[in-house]
Amino acid sequence: MTRRLASLVAALWFASSLPAFAQMTPSRLQGVVEDFLRTQTQGLPGKVDFKVAPPDARTRLADCDAFEPFLPSGSLPWGKTTVGVRCLGPSSWTAYVQAQVSIRANYLVAARTLSAGQVLDANDITTKNGDLGALPQTVLTDVEQAVGKTVKLGIVSGQPVRSDQLIAPWAVQQGQTVKTVSRGVGFSATSEGRALNNALEGQLVQVRTPSGQTVSGIARPGGVVEISH
Repeated sequence: MTRRLASLVAALWFASSLPAFAQMTPSRLQGVVEDFLRTQTQGLPGKVDFKVAPPDARTRLADCDAFEPFLPSGSLPWGKTTVGVRCLGPSSWTAYVQAQVSIRANYLVAARTLSAGQVLDANDITTKNGDLGALPQTVLTDVEQAVGKTVKLGIVSGQPVRSDQLIAPWAVQQGQTVKTVSRGVGFSATSEGRALNNALEGQLVQVRTPSGQTVSGIARPGGVVEISH
């Protein structure tokens, strides 16, 4: 066997011993996105359906044996969306695919025209069935998400009720007598004081203690203020 022929045989043997990387065809790319959306939409309410736009048949991507689908910043598996697929090896590329996610479920609508400043009760809202994917992502789907909250600017009868249209009730109101709970390493103490400002749950509130000292803590429901040390 000549040296040239021996080199050719060795090269063919080496090539056959390499791992076979799957070609990332447009149809395979579409399948990756479908599998990803199937997982991402499992926790959404109602009946979920999605359609992935077929990638351009002329798309040519290098072979890839490890890839990572992801939602770009600002994208959600809701309505018209975009899914990215990143190749982790042996090549390095990123492709983006368009998809439409429809979510058939009940959502809240105003049972009558709601005025600004109105505190909602169960009679002010009703439900309607439709595609949540065609609605703002802040649309509410549970009555408990709306009852007891205050309308910001007003909602026309029949319009969807969104979380950004409502204000949660104050956890603590200015002038209210509150219970302060102080916690630190190895100790816990409770006392009372007077709130110096309004605060939603999780917001900072200042409290004047009976001794006249002003302390800051985190507002909790029921007029409780948590103070950490």
